Amino acid sequence: MANENMNTAETIDEAAENIETAEVVNETTDVSDSESGALQQQYDELNNRFLRMAAEYDNFRKRSRAERDGVHAEAVAYAVKALLTTVDNLSRALAQPTEDAAYKQGIEMTYNQMIESFACLGVTEIPAEPGTSFDPNLHNAVMHIDDDTQGENVITEVFQKGFQLDDKVIRYAMVKVAN
Repeated sequence: MANENMNTAETIDEAAENIETAEVVNETTDVSDSESGALQQQYDELNNRFLRMAAEYDNFRKRSRAERDGVHAEAVAYAVKALLTTVDNLSRALAQPTEDAAYKQGIEMTYNQMIESFACLGVTEIPAEPGTSFDPNLHNAVMHIDDDTQGENVITEVFQKGFQLDDKVIRYAMVKVAN
């Protein structure tokens, strides 16, 4: 690709020199219109090749940026997946009763710091509270119950929180669904 670019650049330079030479020759002597037309045609062809090459480079640059952004999102998702078990364990520890308030406060601070770190990376918790509507794009129904007091496809219990990065689900929320 680099050699083609060099060759094209050299060819464009040669065509420009030929046109300049043709202009000088035109001024000093009579050059036939066919020679001038041939040089103009060569110039137009090289200019067209140059424009196509510039467009191709612009497309390459855009494609590279999109790939780089995709790789970054995948890396963040991979790192968050590795840390989700720690977040789950901290959440379970917070749910347990304890006599030591300082211990509970330490766990709570660690849990909140993990959630804040996720937020800085663009990772958010998938909303899945009891009483909300079930969405198969965000939730994973692992249990189903028949309950006339609940509405159709309503979440009754959340077993595990789900997380997403922008619109990409990292982990689905595991829930129990009624009806």
